[in-house]
Amino acid sequence: MLSEPECWSAPLALAPVNAHVDVPGSKSITNRSLLLAAIADGTSTLTRPLLARDTRLMMAALAALGTEIAQSGETVVVTPRHLRGPAAVDCGLAGTVMRFVPPVAALARGPVTFDGDLQARNRPMAEVLGSLRSLGVDIDAASTTLPFVLQGTGRVAGGVVTLDASSSSQFVSALLLAGARYDRGVDIRHDGKAIPSLPHIAMTVEMLRARGVDVDDHEPNRWVVPPGTIAATATEIEPDLSNAAPFLAAAVVTGGKVTVSRWPLHTTQAGDALRSILTLMGAHVSRTETGLSVEGSGEVRGIDVDLHDVGELTPVVAAVAALAASPSHLRGIAHLRGHETDRLAALSTELRRMGCDASSTEDALRIRPRPLTGGVFRTYGDHRMAQAAAVLGLVVDGVLVEDVATTSKTHPDFEGAWTAMLA
Repeated sequence: MLSEPECWSAPLALAPVNAHVDVPGSKSITNRSLLLAAIADGTSTLTRPLLARDTRLMMAALAALGTEIAQSGETVVVTPRHLRGPAAVDCGLAGTVMRFVPPVAALARGPVTFDGDLQARNRPMAEVLGSLRSLGVDIDAASTTLPFVLQGTGRVAGGVVTLDASSSSQFVSALLLAGARYDRGVDIRHDGKAIPSLPHIAMTVEMLRARGVDVDDHEPNRWVVPPGTIAATATEIEPDLSNAAPFLAAAVVTGGKVTVSRWPLHTTQAGDALRSILTLMGAHVSRTETGLSVEGSGEVRGIDVDLHDVGELTPVVAAVAALAASPSHLRGIAHLRGHETDRLAALSTELRRMGCDASSTEDALRIRPRPLTGGVFRTYGDHRMAQAAAVLGLVVDGVLVEDVATTSKTHPDFEGAWTAMLA
């Protein structure tokens, strides 16, 4: 157990929070933009990208393969070069790196070694590796997760691939992103239970089409990308709406008002579901061309909601639910057991430690609010767990967050932004 000095003392809100907040760029859009820029037909520019651990790992991975990447202030310029090995890719704990980069690394000439944080070796990878093998990529047959070595030949035959993406939509996005550069393109067919986080696949498809890539997705559970070009673009990255979750939740649990700037009027980000979820939990939500405002009503309501498509919001929603006046049932989230940690087990364990009656089933969390007490809230190296703890700390005195620095995975200065919101 960590001692008190090694933990972050989550600040208590002494009054309703009233703040305007800027959140950094979307991790999902930044990493997809970086990867597509690395295999595009010319130089691409990203404005306001996220510059945090996950995206820096992506930039380092692409640079290791030969891509030229230059950062100046809030701009990143990406110039494609011939992909080559030998190269070593550090995936950290980033699913977008460990799953999206191998299909592109297969286009390089030479060996490429992949590894990451110790926890990353437990994250599902077998479907991505098996799919690449079926498309003719040389990967050690014994490898089903990190670490592994991919032997690139400079080209990939491509063609039809059948996989089970029921544990992660990233398996589909990974092949879609690189498919146009394969000799025969890709014809991806999902065979299994419902795919979680479908908005992330919609994001991938939209970004490909914006670069001139033909994607046929008219048939359920099938995506076809013919071989072709990928146009270079200038992209302004949207704010990360999932990273906005704890800040908007602050308004709900304290009865205050928080506005997040630059909330897009159209987006494929899963975080946009916060508008409907927080409304169900009793908040007043309004959106304008300048941002999204959430105002707490003074009452927090429990909810029964399917979060299958927006599972990344679960930790913060669970924190709000633990402070509600009635029970909640958060369901459809079995896939969260394969994220940075087993989020269902972690959330139920830490909420119980605080006094909440919380339990997990195979694919759900049941939360029956009880009076909460402070103490150490373990994060398991998971940035979303740390964000959930910060929300609880607003109204529960003495919450000590273990390893709050893990938030740097997708938010480079979460602690500073949180303190500024309260100020």
